Amino acid sequence: MGIQDKETVEEIFLADVNSVGEILDSGEWALNHSIDHGVVCDVIKSLTGFELVSSKELSRESWVLEPEAEDYVQHGSAEMQVFQAVPPEGITLAELKAKVGEKVFSVGHKNAMSRKWIQMQKPLIVRKLDSVEDSVRNHLVTIQEGKELSPEVIKELKSRKLISRRLWKGYSVTKGPKFALKRRKPATDVTREILQNGSWKDQEYKEYNFDALGLPVEGGYLHPLLKVRAAFKKIFLGMGFEEMPTNNFVESSFWNFDALFQPQAHPARDSHDTFFLKTPAKTIELPEDYLQRVKTVHEVGGYESIGYGYNWKREEAEKNLLRTHTTAVSSRMLYKLAQEGFRPKRYFSIDRVFRNEAVDRTHLCEFHQIEGLICDRGLTLGDLIGVLYEFFGRLGMTKLRFKPAYNPYTEPSAEIFGYHEQLKKWVEIGNSGMFRPEMLLPMGLPPGVNVIAWGLSLERPTMILYGIDNIRELFGHKVAGCRDYQPKCHPDGEVDKQH
Repeated sequence: MGIQDKETVEEIFLADVNSVGEILDSGEWALNHSIDHGVVCDVIKSLTGFELVSSKELSRESWVLEPEAEDYVQHGSAEMQVFQAVPPEGITLAELKAKVGEKVFSVGHKNAMSRKWIQMQKPLIVRKLDSVEDSVRNHLVTIQEGKELSPEVIKELKSRKLISRRLWKGYSVTKGPKFALKRRKPATDVTREILQNGSWKDQEYKEYNFDALGLPVEGGYLHPLLKVRAAFKKIFLGMGFEEMPTNNFVESSFWNFDALFQPQAHPARDSHDTFFLKTPAKTIELPEDYLQRVKTVHEVGGYESIGYGYNWKREEAEKNLLRTHTTAVSSRMLYKLAQEGFRPKRYFSIDRVFRNEAVDRTHLCEFHQIEGLICDRGLTLGDLIGVLYEFFGRLGMTKLRFKPAYNPYTEPSAEIFGYHEQLKKWVEIGNSGMFRPEMLLPMGLPPGVNVIAWGLSLERPTMILYGIDNIRELFGHKVAGCRDYQPKCHPDGEVDKQH
């Protein structure tokens, strides 16, 4: 556009305010002077702050053209481009598509046919009319000129996504209490120079507000994962759970797999699925008596189990790895509880786990697992389902389904599905089960003691809550600033009742 220098714009603007007394619409004024309206608004805000003018904010909604519509204004609508591309002698479908392009053809061919501008006379497409009026382009030009159209026309253009509503903001302006044709910049200090030349007598000075508060110190922003994690922790604590220590990312295969009655030939223990450490490659010590009981139950069984019937190797159990699940922490805590003397407990943990997986929009090799477990006498599958209804009910998920599943260390096991009200479908939200006797009894827990447990990821509910469809935007070295994330379902970051 024309003038963009703010000082020049300010000078012209003040002169016009002085001559006419009032500028009714800053948008019209900017258009008449070929000046960008954003520059004019910046000038008005500045002049208002110094009381040279008084301003009132204006706002109105208007229809604006989308990029596709702007192209139609320049080249004609898609149907007109298709019509004009059909010669009098006709053209084949493939030739027409190549002539106008895939995008124009897909829209224009259908609309031109429905308007009966063209018809199919195999193998050619021919014109039915000699000439047509491009009403779509005419309507778009009318909107571009700021004129009104009928609701029916607006509805059609909107359905084709050619126009959209946009809120316009501007100002009406009158003279202010300190109006002048030229702004005099107030001095902030009495300097040696103005004292020497005497200009201090006529100099305008900036007022000081000694009651003004300083700028707030920005202390950073909580990451969305931390907000949702805090919400989950609050739910667990409200249900009487105790948090387990999860500060050891490096774990031995014994606690991560063997103590959970997971056989040493299980696919999850392969290097393609698990990160094994080179240094230190092996764990320093393991509880020998417990290790022997685990070895026995793997090889020959016990506790009414036939075991797996293979040669269990200590060197496999000693291998260090990055823990693949926080259930490794659960196995340590249950063993400790057995050694100290059993008493009913409720435990939970929320922390990182590591899997050797291919990275894509929904998977990372590092993520967070949420786990809860209850250890008590006489627990049943009914207790597990009841607790899950209570837990997920506090998240706002009241519609649950359970699907039988297999886990090496739980029997029975069940995948948990919740009905997503926004997606209108059932989605998997976690896994659950009752720890097997082959896992619990070698620890020293008394017969009749059962453990019900469930787990889910932290990233999935966070992505749903904040409307993030790529996990790499949420977690990892390419993540955006946390201030850029706004929850789509609840303004304060708490877990929304609808999710």
